[in-house]
Amino acid sequence: MFIRRVALLLVLSIFVAGAARAQTWEDIDPMAAGWSAERLEAARLQSKRLKPTALMIVQDERVVARWGDTSRKVNMASVRKSLLSALYGSAVAEGRVKLSARLSELGIDDNTPSLTDEEKTATVRDLLMSRSGIYHPAAHETADIKRKRPTRGSHPPGSFWFYNNWDFNVLGTIYRQQTGEDIFMSFEKRIAGPIGMEDFSVKDGRYDFEKLSQHPAYPIRLSARDAARFGQLLLNDGRWGSKQIIPASWVRESTTAYSWAKRIRQGYGYMWWTLPEDTWGPNAFYASGYGGQIIAVVPSQRLVVVQTVDLNQNPKGVRTSAFIDLLKEIALASP
Repeated sequence: MFIRRVALLLVLSIFVAGAARAQTWEDIDPMAAGWSAERLEAARLQSKRLKPTALMIVQDERVVARWGDTSRKVNMASVRKSLLSALYGSAVAEGRVKLSARLSELGIDDNTPSLTDEEKTATVRDLLMSRSGIYHPAAHETADIKRKRPTRGSHPPGSFWFYNNWDFNVLGTIYRQQTGEDIFMSFEKRIAGPIGMEDFSVKDGRYDFEKLSQHPAYPIRLSARDAARFGQLLLNDGRWGSKQIIPASWVRESTTAYSWAKRIRQGYGYMWWTLPEDTWGPNAFYASGYGGQIIAVVPSQRLVVVQTVDLNQNPKGVRTSAFIDLLKEIALASP
């Protein structure tokens, strides 16, 4: 009898935990909320031509529109970097990671050719800004990064911005080393669980090693509706309900532009891209992954817009510029 009661309580506790975790989004009538039916339909047709897996528009924490399969998990590519940036916020606030710590202090090196003494003066903050000045081969580099990678030793740490997978991968190593936590278990415990992600599992992350570097990439899969929750968390200055998940000061610091990609008039913070204020209002930013994975946050319109693309179904993906054009159409439809 006792064993049956314990088993029943265990099943009940699992059910209650699952119910607490699965907090379904509320959908609204966009026209009743003041959205333009004509503009929203134009945005839907524009999105359809891009062939994403899903697109989701959230305003004031409610779903204005969702197209495609928003529960389908896809590889979010470089969006992983913005997810890690959020984890760093808590690690820094708790004193487990120091932004001023140099690689030499942290014991960071790499395969031959190993790091020089000058390269080891790069700080954690330099890496977060993608300004380490370390141009060592790295896992998951695109052909474009390999082609454009500067010569080793050409720029002192902190002096030059280059979108550098070496920096991003080493930040994964430093996070695990300094916190003693696995990245994906940490994301589950510190972010996904507390904000009620519906689909994410620790098994959706993995470490990809390549022979040319000691430091693995850490790809992760998310659904559009879970990615939207993450975007909403950032829009809320790191707060979810009554709980501060990420320090508000870190949200502001990490989404501030410290470098500029002049070709596209966008800035770069701590593994987040920023959008020009004259077009999007203050403090607009987004996470971007290869093939069209996007989490965009536009505070001036209280908007979160997420796009996911399964590259197995749409091998060409969606260019970031095409998404930005779509985002403009969505913004025009907003009240």
